[in-house]
Amino acid sequence: MTNNPVRVLVIEDEERIRQFLQRGLTFEGYRVDTAADGQAGLNAARENTPDIVILDWMLPGMDGIEVCRRLRAGSATPILMLTAKDSVADRVQGLDAGADDYLVKPFAFDELMARLRALLRRSAPVQPETLKFADLALDTGTRQAFRGERAIELTAKEYELLELFLHHPRQVLTRELIYDRVWGYDFGGESNIIEVYVRYLRQKTEAAQEARLIHTVRGVGYVLREDSPPAG
Repeated sequence: MTNNPVRVLVIEDEERIRQFLQRGLTFEGYRVDTAADGQAGLNAARENTPDIVILDWMLPGMDGIEVCRRLRAGSATPILMLTAKDSVADRVQGLDAGADDYLVKPFAFDELMARLRALLRRSAPVQPETLKFADLALDTGTRQAFRGERAIELTAKEYELLELFLHHPRQVLTRELIYDRVWGYDFGGESNIIEVYVRYLRQKTEAAQEARLIHTVRGVGYVLREDSPPAG
């Protein structure tokens, strides 16, 4: 680790897991703060902003989803959510609340470390830019999207998916590539989470009856282009 160790805030009510994470992360060179409930976690984050948060879903009082929403409302700090809930609907709920990644209990410490490293790489400062295609624009500094003059509010995962499309216009992106670049892991071959988020993006980018820009390539994936290919 560097001379300025990464500060991790662990918000977890199970003492055994909290101490396990604190010992393991400290051994790896991270500086670790802990909280046993949601309100204490929010207070700790506000008093001393962490570089990354490990957040349990099932917390006494204020649950992890509400803590996640409140953290995300005032900060872009990466959030890794821990939970025993493993359905696609649960994962979507957690990601929509602002979590950047999701790890199901029980988990291997090595996998948690790999995900922390990936989130920290993704959150490293980059030079803001405005990505454009047709009348669609995305400001990577403010994370604000526009269709013409119309502003579009995006969740964390909607933003990442749209950014991926805008970095690869007119290029067909396979489902496997989208899983890898946006979620960083596989929800399972039968998961429809990509379809769910593409639908969200279409609803938002076409809300004023604009022409569709995100098209389905049947059996392959999706592509950002100005019009559909001719029928036939």
